[in-house]
Amino acid sequence: MNRVVKRSWLMGLFVFLLLGGLCWFLFEYAVSAPKWIGSAGSSYVHAGTVGYGSVTDRAGESLLEIGDSKAYSTDAATRISTMHWLGDRQGNISAPVISNYAADMSGYDILNGVYDFSGLGGEMELTISARVQNTAMEALAGRKGTVAVYNYKTGEILCAVSGPSYDPDNIPDLTGEAYEGVFLNRFVQSSYVPGSIFKVVTAAAALDCVPDILDRTFRCDGVVQYGEERVTCEKAHGTLDLKGALAHSCNCCFAQIAELVGRKNMNAYVKQFAITEPVRFDGITTAKGNYDVSEAAPVSFAWSCIGQYTDLVNPCRFLTFMGSIAGGGVGAEPYIVSSVSAGGKQVYTAQTVKTGRIVSEEVAGILREYLENNVNTIYGAGNFPGLTVCAKSGTSQLGGGQTSNAMFAGFVAEEAYPLAFLVVVENGGYGASTCVPILSRVLAACKEVLDGE
Repeated sequence: MNRVVKRSWLMGLFVFLLLGGLCWFLFEYAVSAPKWIGSAGSSYVHAGTVGYGSVTDRAGESLLEIGDSKAYSTDAATRISTMHWLGDRQGNISAPVISNYAADMSGYDILNGVYDFSGLGGEMELTISARVQNTAMEALAGRKGTVAVYNYKTGEILCAVSGPSYDPDNIPDLTGEAYEGVFLNRFVQSSYVPGSIFKVVTAAAALDCVPDILDRTFRCDGVVQYGEERVTCEKAHGTLDLKGALAHSCNCCFAQIAELVGRKNMNAYVKQFAITEPVRFDGITTAKGNYDVSEAAPVSFAWSCIGQYTDLVNPCRFLTFMGSIAGGGVGAEPYIVSSVSAGGKQVYTAQTVKTGRIVSEEVAGILREYLENNVNTIYGAGNFPGLTVCAKSGTSQLGGGQTSNAMFAGFVAEEAYPLAFLVVVENGGYGASTCVPILSRVLAACKEVLDGE
């Protein structure tokens, strides 16, 4: 009798474990099957068993066909400028955007699996313009960096190139210095010392928390001393208000403004503006930034508010920040996949998702005025014909004898062209002189594309 009872318990335990395992598998299947379908090891999708489909730009221009293998655009310039979104054949450059929607493109559903047996696969339309991508890559001229433009009202990314790049149909020798970091998508995977573009962050904080900031002036004699340490400017700017300090990018004035804002407030505003947080969209999680003044000496805190010290920003995140300023304190979360269709039906359509409010409309309006003043008085509005451009340059010092990175961030303040932008040229020197010629060409291309839609 005891033997029968023991066997019954063992059988019951076995049945319990079997049912538990089956339930766990069904749960995992329901939750994870779309990811399994889109994984690199899925032969049904990636080996042409059902046909994977095509990827086009916003104008319907073919960027990639995936069947038995990858077939890129017939245009070499387009192949180069879109490589970091489409991935390479060898798997050195990933394509998380495509993998994220692989199940949708293949026609997968939880009951029928991959049911599109036509061999045609699906179609993914991206928000980028091949024309603007090519213009940006040509303007970058083989230098390392990134150029990005997005619609701060809708979230559509019109352009995001990463240099250097290469032609997947004509692969060069990638071992030289010119191709260092070529497998990195600098727009999403890199973080940079921001330099003076970070002064927009400090100015926004000052406008919000220093009650009489608009009535104050600051004296620049070329240096602010902190014991044996100091903050310096390239020249003595004399007496400036906040607007003038931003226009002339005066380090000494911003060191004094940093003292008014204070360490506690600065930390709070960096968090409020999400400056160091990653951006998540279309299966991508960008690199984080950094702002840590917990152990900073007074001079180091001053430099942190100027965009130096240990500051780091991700290009996509800072682009979104500028978009929020342009949008009156509220921007749009970026995205690059416009739609996905399979079996003749649209299975995914992007929706605009607004950011939270980061500053008041009043503060955003003042910053817009200041940034437009920068262009009108310093950078030259004539570089951007037909557009009202608001911007801030940055020359981020790297140390170690390296040439500074050139930075330029801002937006177009027009209903017809709601575009925020960021240009980074690694070791490019002065921000404005290096980046403005690039941006001039890219914004002109954006304008032509939007006018034609």
